Amino acid sequence: MTSLSRRAVLTGAAAYALAGCTSQASTSPSGSSAQPQVVASGLDVPWDMAFLPDGGALVSLRNSGEVVRVRAGAEPVTVGRVPNVVANGEGGLLGLALSTTFATDGALYAYHSAATDNRIVRLTYTGGALTGGDVIVGGIPKSAIHNGGRIRFGPDGMLYAGTGDGSTGANAQNLSSLGGKILRMHPDGSVPSDNPYGSLVWTYGHRNVQGLGWDATGRMYASEFGQNAYDELNLIRPGGNYGWPVVEGASNDSRYVAPLHTWPVADASPSGIAVTDVGVVYMAALRGQRLWRIAVGADGTVQSAFASYQGVYGRLRAVAIGPDRRLWILTSNRFRGTPAPTDDRVVILPDQV
Repeated sequence: MTSLSRRAVLTGAAAYALAGCTSQASTSPSGSSAQPQVVASGLDVPWDMAFLPDGGALVSLRNSGEVVRVRAGAEPVTVGRVPNVVANGEGGLLGLALSTTFATDGALYAYHSAATDNRIVRLTYTGGALTGGDVIVGGIPKSAIHNGGRIRFGPDGMLYAGTGDGSTGANAQNLSSLGGKILRMHPDGSVPSDNPYGSLVWTYGHRNVQGLGWDATGRMYASEFGQNAYDELNLIRPGGNYGWPVVEGASNDSRYVAPLHTWPVADASPSGIAVTDVGVVYMAALRGQRLWRIAVGADGTVQSAFASYQGVYGRLRAVAIGPDRRLWILTSNRFRGTPAPTDDRVVILPDQV
């Protein structure tokens, strides 16, 4: 890894000042009288979820490559396995996204690690079973760490993917590499004509993007793992360079887009995010073992950053807004495949958004 001495890193006070706000933390939930509901337990490293029209969700299991269907009040059911998944370290079966035309085509997209690379594949989910697995994008750098993996359809109907630098920082600044990027593509994997570099690259200079989301105005947000100093929430600008590995956190260098907000890595290690229509970003924290609520004003600045459920569920991998407008979370308490006992869960929180 690139040493800190070779990068521009600001002190905590300076980085927070540039982000334009302060952070608060709390161990208490939202104050709602409703109780959390465990939808599924005993899962083996769940990573992402995609909601079905019936109110249930498909959940990816990183190590086994399986997809399970979960529904409140029912036992989880394995609906299939994504082919050619090779799990290693942080890699395996990662992100899921239903197509925008799922009701007619049953298309499910998955981001996964294979033998030599990370890939995005298109499958079909019909009749309660998963089939297919055509590769629409391959060649994304793979490593035991920094695989990215979140995929989401944007309001423009395009498929976006957050990738990691594959533990090679230089990939992030190399526009010929798919590593350390946010990618944008048509649902068949082809390059949109209005992408800024004539390739799949939408933004670059990222270390490890694992959260993507949009608010009602179309503003795009992404969470990003830092190294030793600062984790980030970024407001995404097409063609932007977000600085890694030259910069970690905020800087005064105008070549790089400054983070919307930063955290010390002990408080975050951010993975999935969920964004409300009014620009509130919920962010799942792994090392931080908490759920962050970040309110973004109409002017694009952070008004507050507040943490809840601190230490209640352990490491949080994903958060999503369910069909019931409540927050669903996935826990991730097995760290990089360690053999420690785990009982990872899907939990519906009482918080409504």
